Amino acid sequence: MKTVVAALYHFASLDDFKDIREPLQTFCDERDIKGSLLLASEGINGTVAGSRQAIDALLTFLRDDPRLEALEHKESYTDNKPFYRMKVKLKKEIVTLGIDGVNPNVCVGTYVNPQDWNAIISDPEVLVLDTRNDYEYEIGTFKGAIDPKTDTFREFPDYVEKNCDPKKHKKVAMFCTGGIRCEKASSFMLQQGYEEVFHLKGGILKYLEEVSEEDSLWEGECFVFDDRTAVKHGLNQGEYQLCRGCRWPLSAKDRLSTHFREGICCDRCYDVLTPVKVSSLEERHKQETLAKARGEAHLGMSLKDAQRKKLEHKRALGAKVPNHLLKHAKKQHR
Repeated sequence: MKTVVAALYHFASLDDFKDIREPLQTFCDERDIKGSLLLASEGINGTVAGSRQAIDALLTFLRDDPRLEALEHKESYTDNKPFYRMKVKLKKEIVTLGIDGVNPNVCVGTYVNPQDWNAIISDPEVLVLDTRNDYEYEIGTFKGAIDPKTDTFREFPDYVEKNCDPKKHKKVAMFCTGGIRCEKASSFMLQQGYEEVFHLKGGILKYLEEVSEEDSLWEGECFVFDDRTAVKHGLNQGEYQLCRGCRWPLSAKDRLSTHFREGICCDRCYDVLTPVKVSSLEERHKQETLAKARGEAHLGMSLKDAQRKKLEHKRALGAKVPNHLLKHAKKQHR
């Protein structure tokens, strides 16, 4: 049975967002839903995965709140479980721009449906901005889009201030993975005096779902924040894999490098990782491999946890394990 992956967000005034956390966490736990949801006074954002029945139940549960009735989501499917835990977190912002007073509930740019997006970004008078980060842009973007070369979304306002001009750039079109960053980015740019600000409704994911590859202006793959790493047209899983050492997406060519070690490092990080970090990654990869061979999901284990478990296992088998070693391992675990 395929796992449903649902990316969702909605801007709404949730003054009681702290009270929502616990019931939402319990609801997901009871239905074996995994992933991450962020709650803030400005709304909800996140990606979750589970069975068809569980995801449908969650969406109904959320939309039963009148403030979230218009919540939209994007779906894709995978044979594997992309998440191993469920976390509902409280945040100041559901997408961090870091500037007070930017509120998509008050003002927001013009939504553009995926079917109309090509015409917008093909207009030579339109400045096309990719609001995502540099590693996302590198593996795929729209034809002609500009890379702001940001490490985080917080850097986007600074890029706009230094590189864009509302007197020169009368029309601006922006896009991101699921649409949420552009809601805030478009609100920010309207506040800065830009006249016409467009953004892709539903983001890249909706575009790849609804626009055929033959008609597409998308080039490459789209980075996603789960174990699939990237998706292609039709939201099929792409070829990229995440480097465990530096979290950079790696292509099939990247993985041919002599510096690439599965689950450990790549060309970007092989010579900067500390011995302790390498040992931790090696242990994690070993445990993941063993869990996979047993047909189990590995939830992740630190090196200290692994050492403690190893000592406990040896003692259970009758080996002599000095008490001070086991006590030290438990102390480190705490």
